[in-house]
Amino acid sequence: MTFRPDAKLDPGQVTDVRGRRVRGGGIALGGGLGTIVIIALILLSGGNLGDILGGGLGAAPAEGPVSSELAAECQTGADANERQDCRIVGTVNSLDEYWSEAFAASGTQYATPGTVLFSEGVNTECGAATSAVGPFYCPLDQTIYIDLGFFDQLETQFGAEGGPFAEEYVMAHEYGHHVQNLLGLLDKGRDAGAEGGAVRTELQADCFAGVWGANAVDTGFLQPITPEQVGQALNAASVIGDDRIQEQTQGQVNPETWTHGSAEQRQQWFQTGLDSGSADACDTFKADI
Repeated sequence: MTFRPDAKLDPGQVTDVRGRRVRGGGIALGGGLGTIVIIALILLSGGNLGDILGGGLGAAPAEGPVSSELAAECQTGADANERQDCRIVGTVNSLDEYWSEAFAASGTQYATPGTVLFSEGVNTECGAATSAVGPFYCPLDQTIYIDLGFFDQLETQFGAEGGPFAEEYVMAHEYGHHVQNLLGLLDKGRDAGAEGGAVRTELQADCFAGVWGANAVDTGFLQPITPEQVGQALNAASVIGDDRIQEQTQGQVNPETWTHGSAEQRQQWFQTGLDSGSADACDTFKADI
């Protein structure tokens, strides 16, 4: 989606630690997983590091200069239309505006998540992570982490069309996990499989992303969505479907091991949220997926 040029951004909602160096031994693995390759397959499409890594690992803080220009450079919607990091700031601002109002309307308490831009590696309450895991949400510190190089990887490695709304969809999906966490839904299902709890959790986050997309204009940051922009998000959802990733990385598709849903499922549930504009339409735990 395109930002209103006169929209005022709040860069204070995003922490920029790009350029910092992570100390320690890299990824702290948990849950029986043995390699970063496995984690990348699970999380590349926007998963939850906290589902895999052990919490409270005492990771050492990052060292090095903070390469942050957000406060000075990301002030308006015009900046968000020009710069990728400013677009993340604007997207976070819009997402927070929508979900805070939605929670207030339902009488439910809302808490703003953190958002961290990093490069190469980062330390979290869920453990240390490298860029290989892709964007992720850590429920232990209620923070979304993303290396912006992921968007280039979507295009070069997975053949995504790319585009601003594809990037915004990824952020909205991670925000969806935060919403699930606040509602007590994030751990509702972890079992793998095409209709398993893990897939239902991820599809609900896709649906929540669509719900935000349907209401984003009302937050005051964005202009009306176009069919071309919807296509960008649907394309991104497709290329990070479990079947597409498995076929590309393993040469075969095994629905019994799916954790995020097929390309068709991910597109379907994002579209469901976009068409309905209501989180009430996103009960993937009861629906036929």
